[in-house]
Amino acid sequence: MKLFGWVSLLNDFASEMIYPLLPAFVTGVLGAGPQALGALDGAAEFAAAFVKLGAGRLADRLPWRGPMIVLGYFIAVVVRPVIAITGAAWQVIGLRVVDRLGKGLRTPPRDALIADVTPAELRGRAFGLQRGMDHAGAVLGPILAWWLLAPGGGSANVRAVIGWSIVPGVAVLVLATWAVSGGNGRYRAVAVSEPVPTNTDDSRPLPPPLLGISAFYLLRMPDTLIILRSQELGVPVSVVPLLWAAVHVVRSSSSFLGGAASDRLGPGQTMWVGWLVYAMLAVGMARAGTAAAAWGLFLALGLVSGLTESPERALVARLAGTHQGSGFGLYHGITGFAALVGGVALGGVFQRYGAAPAFLASAAGGLALVFAWPLVSRNAASHVRG
Repeated sequence: MKLFGWVSLLNDFASEMIYPLLPAFVTGVLGAGPQALGALDGAAEFAAAFVKLGAGRLADRLPWRGPMIVLGYFIAVVVRPVIAITGAAWQVIGLRVVDRLGKGLRTPPRDALIADVTPAELRGRAFGLQRGMDHAGAVLGPILAWWLLAPGGGSANVRAVIGWSIVPGVAVLVLATWAVSGGNGRYRAVAVSEPVPTNTDDSRPLPPPLLGISAFYLLRMPDTLIILRSQELGVPVSVVPLLWAAVHVVRSSSSFLGGAASDRLGPGQTMWVGWLVYAMLAVGMARAGTAAAAWGLFLALGLVSGLTESPERALVARLAGTHQGSGFGLYHGITGFAALVGGVALGGVFQRYGAAPAFLASAAGGLALVFAWPLVSRNAASHVRG
């Protein structure tokens, strides 16, 4: 599934050319306020989570997976450059929502296809490769955007950078179509040698581990608030794209390590380490007082993604059994809702009481999850045996 890794890299290359610029574009060029930014992120995450639930069930129908993946990338490739010609914040919000609808449509069938064509003992590495290359694209995009903006940085330049995102987008469509055709062929080969059970009873829900994973998304501090905290500590706004790119360097490299650790130690143990690391670093962000500390802690937080994202997917693939599409749809949908609710709640604490209480509350939730996970993991083991 190396092709899906390249698809993810190029897609995030295009997406991350735009994402770090949206706050400046919406507030500076279009004249909207912070409330519009909150609506943009909230509506986009809600839309993606909602679509993922339905897309996962559709992805259990094997012939639908390829078209859903390609259509999902097509929507994003077409919609993102249009943001360059918008004239109002509500138009950006609407286009961002449509972009996320494409993400919601393509993600469950893509993850299900990767899980189905990968031997169980190698799934951690497979998802580590996909997540690592995804984050690698998120390194290149902001760096290119920063370089293109360097000569001037005016509204015309911002619009031009957003428009240029169509170039890697076209390559995404070509590679996605190729990857889907190769993945379908590989699946048919696996199906011949290892018959897939025909039981389609999906009435049994996914087990408690999904609740533990969702709890982490509920209590984890959103990236936007971590960036805001870094700016409070003295990181200049003009340097934020470089900081964002550096964080994704850490995320990309640690994703490969996290995937390998998941296969060797087990996904539950690897996630547990990631949650513990997050809780300690969140306390650090609450107590930090310099820009250098912000850089170090934000970069260290990149390790958390590497230690959690790949194991999460490997665990979901194991527990979903023959219903990979529904399993990943439920996983992405519930964690998306959890991230939205948690982000709004932590943002409210941040705005009312300040950064330190918000990060300490997030850290306390992380520690509670660390202590609760052994009980949840025992339930997971009994579910797998059953």
